Amino acid sequence: MTTRRELLAALRRAVGDGAVVWRPEDLAAYEFDGTVERSVPHAVVLPSTAEEVRAAVRACRELGVPVTPRGAGTGLSGGAVPLRRGVVISTARMRRILEIDPNDRVAVVEPGVANLELSRQAARYGLFYPPDPSSQAACTIGGNVAENAGGPHCLALGVTQNFVLGIEVVTAAGDIRWLGGRAPDPFGFDLRGAFIGSEGTLGIATKVAVRLLPVPPAVVTLLAAFPTVGQACEAVSSIIARGIIPSAMEMMDRLCIEAVEAGFRVGYPEGAGAVLLVELDGLEGEVQADAARVRAECLERGASEVRVAANEEERALLWKGRKGAIPALGRLAPNYYIVDGVVPRSRLAAVMERVAAISARSGLRIANVFHAGDGNLHPLILFDEREPGAGERVLATAAEIMRVCVEEGGTLSGEHGIGAEKREFMPWLFGEEDLATMARLREVFGADSGLFNPCKVFPGGTGCGEMGSHAAAVRAAGPDAYV
Repeated sequence: MTTRRELLAALRRAVGDGAVVWRPEDLAAYEFDGTVERSVPHAVVLPSTAEEVRAAVRACRELGVPVTPRGAGTGLSGGAVPLRRGVVISTARMRRILEIDPNDRVAVVEPGVANLELSRQAARYGLFYPPDPSSQAACTIGGNVAENAGGPHCLALGVTQNFVLGIEVVTAAGDIRWLGGRAPDPFGFDLRGAFIGSEGTLGIATKVAVRLLPVPPAVVTLLAAFPTVGQACEAVSSIIARGIIPSAMEMMDRLCIEAVEAGFRVGYPEGAGAVLLVELDGLEGEVQADAARVRAECLERGASEVRVAANEEERALLWKGRKGAIPALGRLAPNYYIVDGVVPRSRLAAVMERVAAISARSGLRIANVFHAGDGNLHPLILFDEREPGAGERVLATAAEIMRVCVEEGGTLSGEHGIGAEKREFMPWLFGEEDLATMARLREVFGADSGLFNPCKVFPGGTGCGEMGSHAAAVRAAGPDAYV
């Protein structure tokens, strides 16, 4: 047993008093991310260097205290919530862009750099960083690495995995290691790839080398309005079947359109059952030709209207509606719960019908905004947490939607990760031997004790089944104890 006083003393020795947060009113900001999970840590560490991260990890390891890595806290699967309390190590102070090399088209950044800020700085060289989560103004590169984040413009170019060349990490064992490097094709086992998307269970990224791309010379953005979601889904498959791969294909249903128009007045067509936002980029002639083909396909599939943004201001306005769609839903209900799943494009229409049936059966309104081009769905369940039993109904509804995704040949996450939210669903896709093999990877990084981001990704998780006895032991030992 370690007292909280002893824990704080060890952390101060490791990183200095100014980097340790421990007062209850300050800890409240670290008890949640973008999900419904809540848990207050015993302390938060805000290191400024990889060496300080290592010192904090080693201090926690020596005391047997759980560690939860945290980026900006914008995650949507409970990954940054300290479910076994312990210590949160936040990379918020590590926000320097260390290098932008326009010749090799490589940037080296610290994990606390905001996603959008990297592209803003790279723009001076005519470059940009393609993965662009909807939260890109706030989310950070370190968190993107942990979750293998995607975004609207990942259809043609790929997600975080495709743009990270190398990562400096502090492993769960407290060692500093580089995985990969600046070269695009390193030899040997791809531990870099294994670390990306590991959701903070193996270690903490402290530097990230990423690949940049040239800003495309021409961009065309179209908005197509459809009477139904099903028709819009058919248009998506039809466009890609014609050999056109847009940089983005985003869809919103009637509920989302209603919320966006109330919040932003972006001019989406009134009364549409769904809108499809399609963006193409590349050489001017090719882009214009593809835009004409996309327009024709949408009209062929029943679009009532197809608009083309006339200038950058109109394009920005269309995207403002899409990127603000999720927060705009706060106008329709006090709370919403975001589901993240993936299905084959050919099953989009069928899955949307099943989601609508689940909504009707549960009595809960479900709005849909999703990356239609790659089948990455985001049904948003609207509710009021003040209603008795609302939380349980929402979680049951979300589980039913996830089951539909798996039954239709899809998977559990496209970009938000498994985290705490979906770890109990993992056996739907993986057998016991598969899960055990995945868990063994933790040994390579010194995380076999299960104290690094515990209760995440794997069913139950080390020690998670004893949460009740854990809480009882804390109460019995007193407020200064850590068990």
